Amino acid sequence: MSSKSENGQGGIRISFEFFPPKSEEAEQQLWNTVSELSEWEPEFVSVTYGAGGSTKAPTLSAVRKMIHETPFTTASHLTCVGATREDTHRVIDEFLATGVRRFVALRGDPPGGVGSAYQPHPGGYANAAELVTALRERGDFDISVSAYPEKHPESRDTVADIDMLKRKADNGADRALTQFFFDNDAFERYHDRVRATGIKIPVVPGIMPIQNLTQLKRFAGACGTSIPSWLDERFDGLDENTDERAKVAADVAAEQIQDLMRRGIHEFHLYTMNRSPLVSAVLERLGLQRKVDARAGAAA
Repeated sequence: MSSKSENGQGGIRISFEFFPPKSEEAEQQLWNTVSELSEWEPEFVSVTYGAGGSTKAPTLSAVRKMIHETPFTTASHLTCVGATREDTHRVIDEFLATGVRRFVALRGDPPGGVGSAYQPHPGGYANAAELVTALRERGDFDISVSAYPEKHPESRDTVADIDMLKRKADNGADRALTQFFFDNDAFERYHDRVRATGIKIPVVPGIMPIQNLTQLKRFAGACGTSIPSWLDERFDGLDENTDERAKVAADVAAEQIQDLMRRGIHEFHLYTMNRSPLVSAVLERLGLQRKVDARAGAAA
């Protein structure tokens, strides 16, 4: 297994995902996190967007500030669920006016939440492949899409799942960012099948440093991600030991990335959960250097 690599720090390229804040306290946390993680100089960052445009205003606000007040190359998530084509076009126009030139094109979760039945809007785009086409018709944007190493929960089977990814790639997607996973063997099997189908765009592993294993299990169950038994073993007895739990979480994510690198993967998308300490600890374990560290070394 191999993936095209344009060497960044330590031979790898990283990107981060953030979500828009819902309170003043959350907003302060987001911008503290953004400030701290900017030291790692990611290739780009993305900001999530709620189903049916439920977070359009805070997403627009966060994206605008990132584009104009931070060093980040910024992508906005964009969904088409529950919207007419005209509604989606208006949202695209708003993002373009903000300065967005990168998108993460997604169908979006059903309004009833993950697990509820999805019904395409009768006047809208039926799926992310159609949304990619719409974006391509509007301009020469950088477009990421989603991929699912363990299959999207709503897909009939892996064949159908990969067929949808191929449609998105054929319609002009630049890369696929995967759902988080912990089974690297499952990712490798998926990656091999994707390549055998003729899909050539990068498939970038989504890495989820574990902030809280109990919460993660609930989230993983809804999105179809398996939780290996060895994770329970690694975190066993650490519920009340915050420092040790954080060390184990950083070790687990760094070990996963290192193993994927040995398998030929060199691009990684980290789900930050709008918190910097654990993400930074993972990157430190990988031997990456903060921008401020590099400057200090050059001045010494």
